[in-house]
Amino acid sequence: MKNCVPKSLVTLLLLIVNTAACVQNNTNSSTVTVQPSPAPSAPAETTTRTETRSQVTLPVLDALLENDAFVSQLKGKLELTDNQISALKTAASTEVTRLRTENAEENVTNSTDGRSRAREEISKIINDEKAKQLILLADEFWERGGNSQDPTVQQQTAKPNEVPTDTRIVVNIPAYRMDLFKDGSLVKSYKIGIGYPEFPLPQGQRKAQTIIFNPTWTPPDSPWVAKMKDITPGEKIEAGSKLNPLGPIKVPIGLPSLIHGGKSPAKLGTFASHGCVGLTTPQVKDFASQLGQLSQTELTPESINERLKNPTQTQVVKLKNSVPVELRYETIVLEDGKLHIYKDVYDENGNTEENLRAVLEANGTRLEDLSEQQRGEVLSAINQMSAHPKQITSPSPSPSVDETGRKKKPTSKKTPKNQKEIVIDLQLSLAGKGYPAPVNFDEGTGKNVR
Repeated sequence: MKNCVPKSLVTLLLLIVNTAACVQNNTNSSTVTVQPSPAPSAPAETTTRTETRSQVTLPVLDALLENDAFVSQLKGKLELTDNQISALKTAASTEVTRLRTENAEENVTNSTDGRSRAREEISKIINDEKAKQLILLADEFWERGGNSQDPTVQQQTAKPNEVPTDTRIVVNIPAYRMDLFKDGSLVKSYKIGIGYPEFPLPQGQRKAQTIIFNPTWTPPDSPWVAKMKDITPGEKIEAGSKLNPLGPIKVPIGLPSLIHGGKSPAKLGTFASHGCVGLTTPQVKDFASQLGQLSQTELTPESINERLKNPTQTQVVKLKNSVPVELRYETIVLEDGKLHIYKDVYDENGNTEENLRAVLEANGTRLEDLSEQQRGEVLSAINQMSAHPKQITSPSPSPSVDETGRKKKPTSKKTPKNQKEIVIDLQLSLAGKGYPAPVNFDEGTGKNVR
């Protein structure tokens, strides 16, 4: 596809280009320095990790059904009829239209609802067994960007927080972060916007092969397009136009996703796209230059600016070497002795004690090696950052009194609604271990930090 949104979702993107993000953009993180003095540990969620949940929502299905190869697989492997395919398209596009007309996507915070709704609607059209098969097939196709038969698509790293030893791009979705590695060394980091829960950023292994400068957008000949102001079906929207959601540069990374510019700084660190990695225009220009270096393609900041001078001239640059793009979903990351626990933004049940143990053990330690207070802090943070935090009750201390002698009302500590991260300094021999901290971190403010 030519952009990261299916035809029926482009209006949604246009509606949100200049609106506030569905999650307010602020620091949304807290740093806790834990001293090794013992204290009672807090109860915590210990749900056993299940298989990665399906990413198939009706908008995702809508995108996939625009792909002839995917439709061909449905007909060949599942023996679906043309009428069934047509009914699936209608169900998916109807949901997309609902989200568009109600501007509902920015209020969606629970991915589970969208996935369950997709399963129900698909089961109404085909039987339950084929619905399960379709979702498995869709997940595989979605994960690999339609390249399930491409032997050059490299495998994803297997260990928690694994540091690449090759040249690749690593995106950690819950961290809203994209890292560029060259020969195993981290050379650049970016703060990014990610896909809405109804249209999530895929997970898995992709690859970047081209950079497209001055991408245009051609609205489809659909009834909903005719209702849009200043939009005519079939008429190209030039790069740089306020009506073009792609910005000046896009990098395809497999169906239907892109890494592209055009985002405002307020959209970084938030839900901001439809299955894409979103950057600001200055960020994406820098990223194009960095990608040129990673792929050994001759691209300088000067040559990039020269290509962007005429927005009516779309230019496609094929990279000399393709660059793997690894899309991870890690909510627990050990980084230089500090444990970063991120909000489970897609409700993947990632914040569990089992996953915590796996991260610690990958770095040569165990949960039991932490002090009681450390364990309590960490397990409590995991619960707070889960998609569905458990209500934890603890013995109430003796009520204190105010200056008049009356008992004070007890207060409870709650995680701020929009908090996205808790950082805990373990103060152990883990310093220097784990995933690297950001390098030349571009947070979209125009200044690199760290």
